[in-house]
Amino acid sequence: MLGKGWFPDQLGGLNRYFRDLLEHQPEAGGVVIGPAGGAPERVVAVSRHEAPLPLRLMAFGAAARRAARDADLVDAHFALYALIPMLSRRLRALPTIVHFQGPWADENVVQGDRSTIRQLARRALERAVYRRAGRVVVLSSAFRRVVVERYRVSPWRVRVEPPGVDLERFSPGDRARARAAFGLGDGAFAAVCVRRLVPRMGVDVLIDAWGQALPQLPGRPHLLIAGDGPLRSELQAHIARLDLEDSVRLLGRVDDDALVELYRAADAGIVPTLSFEGFGLVVLEAAACGTPTIVTRAGGLPEVVAGLDRSLAVNAGDAHALAGRIVQAAAGGLPSRATTRDYAERYAWPAVVERTRAVAREALDPEAQRRMRVVYLDHVAQLSGGEIALLRLLPHLDEVEPHVILAEDGPLADELVQAGISTEVLPMAERARGLRKGSVSPRRLPLRSVAGTAGYVVRLAIRLRGLRPDLVHTNSLKAGVFGSIAARLAGVPVVWHVRDRITRDYLPAPAVGLLRFMTRRLPTAVIANSHATMSALDTRARGRVIYSAIPEAPERAERAQGPLAAGVIGRLAPWKGQDLCLRAFAEAFPDGDERCVLVGSALFGEDEFEQHLRQLADDLGLGDRVEFRGFQPDVWQELARIDILVHASVIPEPLGQVVLEGMGAGVPVLAANAGGPAELVHDGVNGMLYPMGDRPALASALRILAADPERRRRLVEDGLRTAKAFRPAAVAGQVQALYAELVPPGTVT
Repeated sequence: MLGKGWFPDQLGGLNRYFRDLLEHQPEAGGVVIGPAGGAPERVVAVSRHEAPLPLRLMAFGAAARRAARDADLVDAHFALYALIPMLSRRLRALPTIVHFQGPWADENVVQGDRSTIRQLARRALERAVYRRAGRVVVLSSAFRRVVVERYRVSPWRVRVEPPGVDLERFSPGDRARARAAFGLGDGAFAAVCVRRLVPRMGVDVLIDAWGQALPQLPGRPHLLIAGDGPLRSELQAHIARLDLEDSVRLLGRVDDDALVELYRAADAGIVPTLSFEGFGLVVLEAAACGTPTIVTRAGGLPEVVAGLDRSLAVNAGDAHALAGRIVQAAAGGLPSRATTRDYAERYAWPAVVERTRAVAREALDPEAQRRMRVVYLDHVAQLSGGEIALLRLLPHLDEVEPHVILAEDGPLADELVQAGISTEVLPMAERARGLRKGSVSPRRLPLRSVAGTAGYVVRLAIRLRGLRPDLVHTNSLKAGVFGSIAARLAGVPVVWHVRDRITRDYLPAPAVGLLRFMTRRLPTAVIANSHATMSALDTRARGRVIYSAIPEAPERAERAQGPLAAGVIGRLAPWKGQDLCLRAFAEAFPDGDERCVLVGSALFGEDEFEQHLRQLADDLGLGDRVEFRGFQPDVWQELARIDILVHASVIPEPLGQVVLEGMGAGVPVLAANAGGPAELVHDGVNGMLYPMGDRPALASALRILAADPERRRRLVEDGLRTAKAFRPAAVAGQVQALYAELVPPGTVT
């Protein structure tokens, strides 16, 4: 194992992680830059950190070559000290794992190094080391994205392995004694921040947030900041300017024993990092003591708390949002200390070491237990229907190693990273990516958009050649166009997942002809999300209808007594029929207290339609009986608010994913009798159908359901049974069966 320094002689998360990992692997030897007080004999310390760089590198390289004589594997933890050993003939012959704990070149820039030459040299050095490695280990999915995008490392060689925590040293202990040691009174809310005092740690933002939150915090709250660094005097002055000396204390550097007591004493930890946070080991250390931590959405921090409570994450640099979360925490809005400790126990070092050994076995035998490598393409990163379907499917493909390439950054990229899915953004110019379907006609061909798309196809084909996947799976209509061409150029089989009806009521006639021609010629296979979608195609490729996956809904609580609510859930667009629903609702319930709920926003340039809907609600005299909820990330929470789900599309819907969601959530469904919903809903059994676009019929159906709770109950029971057939594991099995037909086992390269 090639390290940087030995903790605590050299501080930092990298050195602590290296020491803990080595100490839990008795079969490993190590080389570090000295001093290394208390290190085991199997650790060789050479030179000193203050020595000139050439002398350090020469000494480190010589020690690494000697250590390699009896080694089977090289495990390197810092790019600078890994380069020379990896270039030597003896070490180059050994399989290599390199641990990435942050973009070293960029971190130096943030810390004030403005030398372009040094930055380029460091970046080139990092790239050389990471590309040489048989496996690159990162602590979070966020850092996997950095390694893949910035250093162009193959995602198939990157492994996400979170660090461990010493559960014996970091433990709940005697909390009352700990609070007394830091002068914290009974009942006073106490927060702790353990950070180096450098700009990227965001401690100044935390102090601002604390000042905003303080008037709303009960008793005599305290913020304890442990750590040292060049900003200490500046931060102390900032505390004085805000008149916070009575509630904010800079403790300076604390030793390990005091650190444990500090975590035990606090009600909450706070990690306000602005950038370059690979994981946030302090979050685990605090959790092992029973203390939950509020974090920012920087690097891997959201991943650390996702399994505990996703609401613990706020936007980085947003003092107002952080202040609000602190107030919420002080009011009891935190996971319990017992729950937090249980969560930390998932990161016990023995389990971490076993996962690390599994990566070592991969490096020694890269083809052992290799899964099919599939690249998924999408042109957008918004959370629309097809993108949500992809997000739900990928974690359940247990025979596949997925990698997603998006043409833009956005919420989908963040959600994929949170789900542990390898993701990168290969940006496409907006003029090409944002091309509207109505722009395609023989007389008005947008040449700049076509040229931009052609250039993107070439870039994507080059990327696919570098990745060498076994299969490409396109997830949207535009991705099907450019992705199928790029995959063919790269010599890779391609699945075109069609989620739109290729018909003239949905697309301009020229686009219909072009897309049908392309689906005949380009894909190796076509997946359609319904029979309605498949029937609109004229494909010679292998075709398969596979409905979207719907996860099991959270248990639906009994709705509080109140007025009946009917709702439409979906993006606001004219063809989705929210205006039809409003008119039918006004006809069905002209004078009652029933409510209409519209959940969704205008995602793709349809803002005028949203304004039209608001004006229409006023014109119909519905007033405050209509609630515009906007986009909401938790569809289950929204479904729990309504008594009837209305699917009101005025042209046939390809699938109507929300219909399945409604059934799975135990909400009676009322849908148009066309397209995908007509395949899913059996009228009067698991839902009700009405003639598409027929306002009086929709109004009549609303009145019938509103007046008959027993009918609604029967529809719910059958709807729940229907939804079970669309669980992600079942749908994933169908997708993987198709993949196996296209790339039979044993033929992956």
